[in-house]
Amino acid sequence: MAQEFGIVVSQGRVADRTDGALRGAHAAGAALGEYLGRTPAVVGTPSPSAVDDWRDALPAARPTLEALRNALRDVLDAGDTPLLVTNTCAASLGTLPTVAERHPDAVVLWIDAHGDFNTPETTGSGYLGGMVLAAACGLWDSGHGAGLDPEQVIVVGGRDIDPAEAELLSRAGVQVLSPAESTPKRVAELVTGREVWIHVDWDVLEPGYIPAAYRVAGGLRPHQIADIFAALRDQVRGVEFAEFEYGDAEVPANVSVELILETFQALRR
Repeated sequence: MAQEFGIVVSQGRVADRTDGALRGAHAAGAALGEYLGRTPAVVGTPSPSAVDDWRDALPAARPTLEALRNALRDVLDAGDTPLLVTNTCAASLGTLPTVAERHPDAVVLWIDAHGDFNTPETTGSGYLGGMVLAAACGLWDSGHGAGLDPEQVIVVGGRDIDPAEAELLSRAGVQVLSPAESTPKRVAELVTGREVWIHVDWDVLEPGYIPAAYRVAGGLRPHQIADIFAALRDQVRGVEFAEFEYGDAEVPANVSVELILETFQALRR
């Protein structure tokens, strides 16, 4: 029996430093809703981007983060598989603690060019999105909960990680796979048949496919993400897509949306 996906789309600013990610979440969420025949639950109200520090961005995002947490719980309570389409990685501050609560044995695949494992003490940029996974693992208190076991987290496609952040990842026991190591076979070996929660930040891809605000060369291709999905589809208990930067001058938005749909379809074949 095919999984039923409950779609949640984030439309409230969560530390956005550009305007394109909210538009990207809206476009991708609408397309996924049409494909699945489900009406997405839309959370939050758009507001302009700003280059602010996490100390300002975090309290400003509280209503959206709380609404995301509640929407996720509604999907889980309905017995559906959550499909969260969010603007920034920082939106996961509102979701990962619930994942830890409802699926405590699940492996979290953080498919991202970045580790997002900085803390207030190590961040150089002050960007909240670069601190989200560390908060969910309890390395600092975001005010939105924690509970994620770092030894059950695998960063897939990681390649732009600060030295202090790398030390924190290693000390916490997070497994980090480079793009070359991020094969379906290797990921499946590490998961070892357990339940999986998947987060995808589209900057994990080689630039030129699905635009993201923080692009890093040397990434994966969409078919490689789809192959990982296909290898784990029966174990997936939830999916998050983040950081699709709508309005890129080089890649037409409809092409990127189609790639997101094709990648997602690997979970359903």
